[in-house]
Amino acid sequence: MSRLHLETQTQAQRTVERLYKDLERHLIASPPGACPIDLQLSFLKLCHAQTCGKCVPCRIGLGQLQRLLEDVLDGKATKQTIATIKSTAANIRDSADCAIGYEAANMVLTGLDGFMDDYIHHIEKGTCAGLAAAPIPCTAFCPAKVDIPGYIALVGAGRYADAVQLIRKDNPFPTACGLICEHPCETHCRRNIIDTAINIRGLKRMAVDNAPSNTVPLPEKAPATGKRVAIIGGGPSGLTAAYYLQLMGHQTAVFEAKSKLGGMLRYGIPSYRFPRERLQQDLDAILAAGTEIHLNSKIGNAPGEIPLEQLNKDYDAIYIAIGAHTDKKIGIEGEDADGVISAVELLRNIGDDNLPDFTGKTVVVVGGGNVAMDCTRSAIRLGAEKVGIAYRRRQEDMTALPEEIEGAIAEGAELYSLKAPHKIEKDADGKVAALWVEPQIIGPIDDWGRARPVRADLPLLRIPCDIVIVAIGQGIESQPFEEAGVKVKRGNIAALDSTKLPDDSKLFAGGDCVTGPATVIRAIAAGKVAAANIDEYLGYHHEISCDVEIPTPALEDKQPCGRIQMNEKEPSQRKNNFDAFECGMTLQEACQEAGRCLRCDKFGMSSLKGGRSFRW
Repeated sequence: MSRLHLETQTQAQRTVERLYKDLERHLIASPPGACPIDLQLSFLKLCHAQTCGKCVPCRIGLGQLQRLLEDVLDGKATKQTIATIKSTAANIRDSADCAIGYEAANMVLTGLDGFMDDYIHHIEKGTCAGLAAAPIPCTAFCPAKVDIPGYIALVGAGRYADAVQLIRKDNPFPTACGLICEHPCETHCRRNIIDTAINIRGLKRMAVDNAPSNTVPLPEKAPATGKRVAIIGGGPSGLTAAYYLQLMGHQTAVFEAKSKLGGMLRYGIPSYRFPRERLQQDLDAILAAGTEIHLNSKIGNAPGEIPLEQLNKDYDAIYIAIGAHTDKKIGIEGEDADGVISAVELLRNIGDDNLPDFTGKTVVVVGGGNVAMDCTRSAIRLGAEKVGIAYRRRQEDMTALPEEIEGAIAEGAELYSLKAPHKIEKDADGKVAALWVEPQIIGPIDDWGRARPVRADLPLLRIPCDIVIVAIGQGIESQPFEEAGVKVKRGNIAALDSTKLPDDSKLFAGGDCVTGPATVIRAIAAGKVAAANIDEYLGYHHEISCDVEIPTPALEDKQPCGRIQMNEKEPSQRKNNFDAFECGMTLQEACQEAGRCLRCDKFGMSSLKGGRSFRW
């Protein structure tokens, strides 16, 4: 018998693995605005380098595709080149011996469909159709386009009030976003190239923890214009529009159907994540701008409601921002049982301080988003003996933030993954007795890389429970507006990207009532866009500016450094009450985290030019 040896990695193999990890970090940090054809060519070259070179389609064909794409980028191509690229890629896809050649060619074909305008622009104009300079990644991925490097630098310098002022130029809810924003800005942070993304939300929280929003003076308002704007909905989108329109000199009036302002910030997010006193800080600052507030004022044609026609007569423009406050049904047998509760109903009761008692109950939450996690963690705090989450996909496929899922599990929730709801069993009194689910297996992967579950060849599974919470999405109450002549499409108000309705009326709409349920920062962005466009509609061109001086970037080398994570109370301490469980950064932590910023507003990316003001 010959002697065998254990295989160990060589220095070269270890280096290659490290280079692959570096490449992965670079891909994560790819900025928006990059030329898609150039990016496609880079992927093609990478695939070509990975092939074994034995088959002609990979060895010769992929090289030919590279030269054709280079001709497009170099201005040497014609429209016939596009046809040649398409036929060449199709031939490689159909004849390659391995997945590398197939996928590389298929990627080129997908790009031809998706980037055709860019191909044509390169051929006809000789330049990329995109931006001349790549935008700052964090700011580009923030829906409200907040000056993130600017306020990070201010936080690092200990100038918290100035940081709040700079944030509020684009987002009048700095406290809300400091505590509960989903931070899409971190997705492509260029710091990923070195180590990992900066904790941007944590630094924003540091600013508002040390300079509460309602203690920071508002910017000076423009002279009164005499114009009046009605805003239907007192949530983040409506109040954002009201705030900026007030600063522009227009008088706004907010009509809110409920007894308190805040929308889904109050009625959709439990206080353990966003304490009501912190919400009030943002509300106080916004209301200080002078908007009129009309609570318990529902728009409609029923007795006691305000007709939309009346607002049309009394105001120069109207912004509809009613949010998504109606529940969606699963559509299964037994959903009418006593003990089936919608996420909207549960969170609304919690927002009104009408806390249900789940003591000793077994609760199953159906859904996998952030709202489902809020319901799960709330049920635990309401005294439930056992709480489970039934989700038809895998845990890694859940749309909730990973930290929300981990938090729910740490507090004692059980996850029933790959379990699709089938029916709800009732007892003799019509109350919930159990949730029956269909076991799933993970199946084909869709175009977005998400695996689709399919029914498993297994019997139904019975999950005994007393309460079923349905958290599969929300809708809007569009009927009163549809009856008033507002165009509605698939249950949502049909507004243009500019938030203007597609007619000659004075109506604008934005936020969840247009897009469907989305994030708080997207609702804020819609309100900001609406304010600028309403201002234009009224015949003005006001700008919201902030003359805060941003600290000069430090010039020392940026060494690899770990990310500061937010500390939380232990699960055993937090799961029995609705007190805030997340702790803010210390001064030392904030200074270190702010120092990790690469200052893309000054180095390596396009600069923020023309002053720190917005005009959309």
